[in-house]
Amino acid sequence: MNEARSQNHEHDHSHEEAGPSRRSVLWTAGAAGAGLGLGGLTVPQAAAATPGAAGAANGAGATPEAKGRTMIGVPFERRSTVRVGIIGLGNRGGSMIDLFLAMPGAQVVALCDPVKEKTARAAKKVTTAGQPAPAVYTNGDHDFEQLCKRGDVDFVYVATPWDWHFEMAKTAMLSGKHVGVECPIALRLEQLWELVDLSERTRRHCMQLENCCYGKNEMRVLRMAHAGLFGELLHGAGAYIHDLRGLMFDPKYYEGPWRRLWHTRLRGDLYPNHGFGPVANYMDLNRGDRAVRISSMGSPARGLAAYRKEHMPADDPSWKESYIESDRTVSLVQTAKGRVIRLEHDVSTPHPYSRINSLGGTKGLFEDYPERIYLEPDQNNDEWGDFGTYAQWDHWLWKEHANPPGGHGGMDYMLVFRLIQCMRLGLVPDFDVYDAATWTAPVPLSDRSIKANGAPQEIPDFTRGLWKKARPGMDSEKPEE
Repeated sequence: MNEARSQNHEHDHSHEEAGPSRRSVLWTAGAAGAGLGLGGLTVPQAAAATPGAAGAANGAGATPEAKGRTMIGVPFERRSTVRVGIIGLGNRGGSMIDLFLAMPGAQVVALCDPVKEKTARAAKKVTTAGQPAPAVYTNGDHDFEQLCKRGDVDFVYVATPWDWHFEMAKTAMLSGKHVGVECPIALRLEQLWELVDLSERTRRHCMQLENCCYGKNEMRVLRMAHAGLFGELLHGAGAYIHDLRGLMFDPKYYEGPWRRLWHTRLRGDLYPNHGFGPVANYMDLNRGDRAVRISSMGSPARGLAAYRKEHMPADDPSWKESYIESDRTVSLVQTAKGRVIRLEHDVSTPHPYSRINSLGGTKGLFEDYPERIYLEPDQNNDEWGDFGTYAQWDHWLWKEHANPPGGHGGMDYMLVFRLIQCMRLGLVPDFDVYDAATWTAPVPLSDRSIKANGAPQEIPDFTRGLWKKARPGMDSEKPEE
């Protein structure tokens, strides 16, 4: 499952640990370090009239008085056609557009990327699919603001370098658009709070896409957990273990070193969402339980420097970089119910791809990579059972789409299909801004914990107490069309 992560970017040689400074180059690492203001963006009339937060809350000190009405349980507006604008048309955006174009009831109406060749290539895909030619925005770093202002866009999909995710999600919501963002959705705790507050204030959903929650195994385990087959849930684990050394040093894959440069800035888990999201669903985090604290440790940073020494010429710009990101980070998250979740991150050392994806309870456990299961009373001889014998627990999405196209073994197709379905039928989304903030919080908090010798860091309650109430999530029923 070799994941295409590249997006659109150019060179940036800043090494500031807190994040790079803003600069005018092709969507480089530009906005992570600053709490960006509104920058003259126009707030739509409907959003401005909505009761909500009086500005963004800063960190865990957010108060109930500072928030708008919750977005928990808020459905999309029903519509016959979902009009999509895509920002970022590199490897990820350039492939995900195929899935949006394959969806009944979805129309790609606008595209944005400062690399004109990529925008032109994506626009040709739209017309080849039989849709009208999309509007294109290629005029520099901030032309995405014009896309977001369009009146014919219902949903903005952001597939750009991480540094721009927060600003683009913020701009989309302030422009009255629902938005889905590649992970991580933001890089600072105060940015996560601001996205929560903006979602509540503007009444627009802000969603963490590419979350690996729609995989066949993940959805089967989810339904089995909810049916009680694992007994009382006790522990789980998830990870992003993916050898990216060659890709991070390949100028033809990533346009510029933006992804590698994050290894010069932070020491913690840079990419927790893939592993955290599925386990959070199994345990109904934000739906009856919640993540309360995280403690992280990290190994020395050796892998990228060793790879550079072996493979890169002496005059390569990467020799100016000093890597501090731990080759392997291991974090323990504890929930309000006392459960334990282990998260791991490693993209700098040789190993097969793995997201670990395990769940254990009083009646047994599941472990992935490779998939195997041990449940009482089905297995009682100290030997793993065949997970394939539990196919009756497959989610209805996988029963109806047995061989889906697209990346990540078909889970990307499932995600886009379900998103468009929820928007067309006016359903509550399977996950929301509170999930996005929770799944991303380990990025800054694991970094803090590692720098504090593993000291636990409190994970904010982004729901402000509403996590205590059980509610639906990924384990959905098939809707009536």
